[in-house]
Amino acid sequence: MAMVCLTDFEEYAKAHLSKATWDYYAAGADECCTRDDNLLAYKRIRLRPRILRDVSVSDTRTTVQGKEISFPVGIAPTAFHCLAWHEGEVATARATEGLNTCYITSTYSTCSVEEIAAAAPSGYRWFQLYVYRERKLSEQLVHRVEALGYKALVLTVDVPYTGKRRNDIRNQFRLPPHLKVKNFEGVFEQETSVPEEYGIPANTLDPSISWKDIYWLQSITRLPIIIKGILTKEDAELAVEHGVQGIIVSNHGGRQLDGGPASVHAKHIPHNFILEKEFVINRVIQYGTSVIDRQAVIISCVIYQGEEGVREVLQILNDEFRLSMALSGCRNVAEISRNLVQFSKL
Repeated sequence: MAMVCLTDFEEYAKAHLSKATWDYYAAGADECCTRDDNLLAYKRIRLRPRILRDVSVSDTRTTVQGKEISFPVGIAPTAFHCLAWHEGEVATARATEGLNTCYITSTYSTCSVEEIAAAAPSGYRWFQLYVYRERKLSEQLVHRVEALGYKALVLTVDVPYTGKRRNDIRNQFRLPPHLKVKNFEGVFEQETSVPEEYGIPANTLDPSISWKDIYWLQSITRLPIIIKGILTKEDAELAVEHGVQGIIVSNHGGRQLDGGPASVHAKHIPHNFILEKEFVINRVIQYGTSVIDRQAVIISCVIYQGEEGVREVLQILNDEFRLSMALSGCRNVAEISRNLVQFSKL
């Protein structure tokens, strides 16, 4: 069967992965209201196309943190790609390098930051970071990725504790013995008596993380710092005050706080912030005109022929985005403005 859209890849993955693995990738917290609302919110968006605009030539390129990428879609930080394909994040990195877009590598990768950098040496990569109770763990990761040429740190700030993902609890989800969180390989081997949570000992994350830790992070690196997990105007303004280089508006795919808003509803973040800082909605495009925030969509393309699957999905998205631009009367990304979008009631 021809794979013509991302829904095809998602259905393929669901049919070929084990139930526990699929449930992990597709998980939301508690009743999954926020996860599901991420998709429903985009179904409420309507476009206001302009006509007779000469769209015979279109340009999807844009810049992020001063780097030109081929179109405004990148790979969000997602864990455990080797559950879906034996090359895992290495395949994802090569595909994003080939399509010249940004790959945000997860701390919870099943390939190390060194393996990913070696596989795609010219790729544009950021690194997603958590703050741990043992700060040296975070600090060592920062120094490793900075030395390897990663171009930014993406600090995830919405996980002081892990959300309650009911299917993972029912399935007793654990990484299989042959897979590890490779960035921590050898670090926790003496802690076998401690319960495991997603590949590392439980209670390793630091719930005391606060705004002062932004200053700590700035003191140990020269990399730009992007905060991922902001949903309110107040926190966006605090991010500006603390000197970060950008934010990623995200509800963690609905995997953390159930009952929070869909990320796209964070439209009240002030316009001057968007002009001053990089402002990204944490999404994976599902169609050229509609976007969702689910790890499952990324993994759906990884399981289908690994690197080639990721490359095929990114090309589909690029083609759909280009077509949607043209049909909306936009010749380049700069012509996409707020006036193009309106929200409707379902």
